[in-house]
Amino acid sequence: MTTQAAAKTPATPRLGLKERYAMMTRGLGWETSYQSMDDVFPFDKFEGIKIHDWDKWEDPFRLTMDAYWKFQGEKEKKLYAIIDAFQQNNGQFNISDPRYLNTLKLFLTGVSPLEYAAHRGYAMAGRSLRGVGARVACQMQSIDELRHAQTQFHTISHFNKYFHGLHDPQHMHDRVWYLSVPKSYFEDAMSAGPFEFITAISFSFEYVLTNLLFMPFMSGAAYNGDMATVTFGFSAQSDESRHMTLGLEVVKFILEQDPDNVPIVQKWVDKWFWRGYRLLTLVAMMMDYMLPKRVMSWSEAWEMYFEKNGGALFEDLARYGIRMPKYHEVASKEKSRISHEAWAIFNNYGHAANFNVWVPKPDEMSWLAEKYPETFDSLYRPRFEWLAEQEKQGKRWFNNTLPMLCQTCQIPMAFTEPDDPTKICYRESSYHGMKYHFCSDGCKDVFDGEPEKYVQAWLPVHQIYQGNCFPEGTDPTVEGFNPLAAVLDYYHINVGADNGEFNTSPDKANWERWTGQDLSTAEPKVA
Repeated sequence: MTTQAAAKTPATPRLGLKERYAMMTRGLGWETSYQSMDDVFPFDKFEGIKIHDWDKWEDPFRLTMDAYWKFQGEKEKKLYAIIDAFQQNNGQFNISDPRYLNTLKLFLTGVSPLEYAAHRGYAMAGRSLRGVGARVACQMQSIDELRHAQTQFHTISHFNKYFHGLHDPQHMHDRVWYLSVPKSYFEDAMSAGPFEFITAISFSFEYVLTNLLFMPFMSGAAYNGDMATVTFGFSAQSDESRHMTLGLEVVKFILEQDPDNVPIVQKWVDKWFWRGYRLLTLVAMMMDYMLPKRVMSWSEAWEMYFEKNGGALFEDLARYGIRMPKYHEVASKEKSRISHEAWAIFNNYGHAANFNVWVPKPDEMSWLAEKYPETFDSLYRPRFEWLAEQEKQGKRWFNNTLPMLCQTCQIPMAFTEPDDPTKICYRESSYHGMKYHFCSDGCKDVFDGEPEKYVQAWLPVHQIYQGNCFPEGTDPTVEGFNPLAAVLDYYHINVGADNGEFNTSPDKANWERWTGQDLSTAEPKVA
């Protein structure tokens, strides 16, 4: 009897990473037929950017969606296991000092909502770009940003059980005066075109400046015993490294496509460097004043992460025709001043913020003098020593009037001239018969480039004085009306709990009751 070997189906050759990535990106796209591509994607040409070959857009990680879900799922398991252990072991009592919690209040209301804004922004940018590779990259980054917002809210919600000021971050982000600074940055980017949005967020913010945001917060959390925040920071940072690489590759892609793109990108780099730098004023203040145990000074961080790393980046981009951002030298001159100027603002207006403020202790002022030998003792120590003496006499004072704001960055006009730290910097422009005020040449330049956009800025001080920041149904004409109390109610800030001087705050009183520690006699915590 004879047998005949069964015919074998030839094995399908396994695709390489490059081919598989191409199939899962370019292979999913098509040219439209009954509608023109320009009608389907109307926004990726109006900025003037010229793209000749969308297939040159490359994801250096060549990440496909199935691999993406696998990696992210593994990170989620580890993250939530650590958060659960932190909660079960009352990790909130292992922090160095309850003043540290105020950095989380700043982060939760000022940074976490930006992650959600970035999620929406990348979803819109992806819809606007006709290149399939770009759309897939934007989709994954959009999901990343949503995940970051969720993990941050979830992690920090544990502290809301014990400390004030963490109860309504989304509401506060849209209303509280100082939170208009980060909010306006992202709304400015999201109301631009898709290429400008990607340059603003993926390049200027993610690549050039993100280390100045994430490093201080996450290293500060580690130094001060907050391992839950460290964990979500590490979980997000692995995504951030991908975002940073994409940001640089995106800019290079645009620059390589057409020489006419170079001046457009340079203008965006100038604009978004300055806008991002002004936003980081809040981080500078946090690093130098709000961390009980400090990692490094803002000046040191600026030198390391911008002057050295950023300088090397722009040397590399010089071959594309891109120079260092305009006014970078002003930022370097201000590195020894902006944190002190910002803390002075909040020391005046802490009663209208969702976190506490305080005069730095003598050991902290010694640290500041060591880090800022040219400015602190001569310019800022006398002010803080006077404020400390006033507080001892029961004369702790908060400013109940409202400051002039910069029309562009929306920070109170308290910055000083680049070459004179004793003189307030003031600039102005006129547009359609109205005067607008700016804290710097950089902010004035941004306004002058697009005045029709920035005249629409929602400035908190203007809105408060116009009566637009009171709860619905408020009657400001009644006898004894307290406008500040009404504004704080509108902000959802609990008067007497969330705001004001740390030394008289419920957070301090509760901490001492829970731990049996007298903070007035505690050992210095400065690292």
